[in-house]
Amino acid sequence: MAQAAPLSGYALFAALLASAGLPIYIHAPKFYVDEYGVSLAALGAVLFGLRLFDVVQDPVLGWLSERLHRARGLAVALGVALLAGSMLALFAVTPPVAPLLWFGLTLTGLFTAFSFLTITFYAQGVARAGRLGPGGHVRIAAWRETGALLGVSAAAVAPTLLMSSDAPFALFAAGFAVLGLVAALAMRREWRLPIAPEDSGFREVLADPIARRLLLIALVNAAPVAITSTLFLFFVESRLAAPGWEGPLLLLFFLSAAASAPAWGRAARAFGEKRMLIAGMVLSILAFGYAAVLGAGDTLPFALICIASGAALGADMTLLPAIFAGRMAHVAPNAGQAFGLWSFVSKFTLAFAAVTLLPLLDRAGFTAGADNPPEALAMLGVLYALVPCALKLIAIALLAATPLTREAIR
Repeated sequence: MAQAAPLSGYALFAALLASAGLPIYIHAPKFYVDEYGVSLAALGAVLFGLRLFDVVQDPVLGWLSERLHRARGLAVALGVALLAGSMLALFAVTPPVAPLLWFGLTLTGLFTAFSFLTITFYAQGVARAGRLGPGGHVRIAAWRETGALLGVSAAAVAPTLLMSSDAPFALFAAGFAVLGLVAALAMRREWRLPIAPEDSGFREVLADPIARRLLLIALVNAAPVAITSTLFLFFVESRLAAPGWEGPLLLLFFLSAAASAPAWGRAARAFGEKRMLIAGMVLSILAFGYAAVLGAGDTLPFALICIASGAALGADMTLLPAIFAGRMAHVAPNAGQAFGLWSFVSKFTLAFAAVTLLPLLDRAGFTAGADNPPEALAMLGVLYALVPCALKLIAIALLAATPLTREAIR
């Protein structure tokens, strides 16, 4: 019980970071189309360019996070201020320049702050977990990822709940700024924890065979999530013929992930992280394998799939980062640059999914919101359901072949 207060701070801070991520891809483009008449194609091009920049800067921000370890509290405070300020500028300030330029500028600030804070936050978790004893990394991960998933869920519904007001997105941004202040205060003592000096970098991480294998597993395992995230709205609207159900189904998916995260953590402490992570991957294959046979009108079966695949995501988000963090405690105790690489791997899959999947759908004759031919819907089903299953099988094989004793990751 003594640890509940500081660990709840990890959940709050994770909720802040997670609620900053979703609006970029769901709310911001539609807001700028509706309010300022910016073309969706132009916004998509800016988002893709910024995402590539974000991927490249993550290792640099990991290096910076390590160098600022003696002033970590101040660096985090400045990062939270930039994050909240960028969100307010994005949604609550009338663009003083061309809206597309303002969109790009504010997102640059938001992406940079988000990446720096995420890397620093995960590295700080390594320092805290070392003081919790056996299973500390899984305990930290369970609090952190549950908070993150609840933050995503809240961010998904908040603008809709505020629609009756005159400026729902401005209120959303203001609420986000308040959450930033509360989360920063909740974590203020954590940044004072002593951490290892900046004596570990990319070389130490990449020289370790287990760390290299875990990064490869993270890359392969994150690809299915990137694919299904990119195609989710299209699948619900066109394959299931259920327009209007995208929001409730997405919320069901994230809530299922959030609810399952503590259970995965407890199971991992009892039966082992590796075994439970493989179980979560198998559950994901079963869920998406079933999705491949769904068609128009199968909304209820897909809701069950959202529950199962959300629970599988809870295992991915809780256990794999915990395993990596546990290994970093042995290899790179500072962990800033290590989590810069981890963040790079995760974001690369999102950028790669966006730049490969949509052209494949287009080539198959798919058009969003239109009456699509059977071959286009078949391609959508293959990409959304079967490709992730194949990638998960590869991830399982890689994980099964990786020697992960409890001594090596704790």
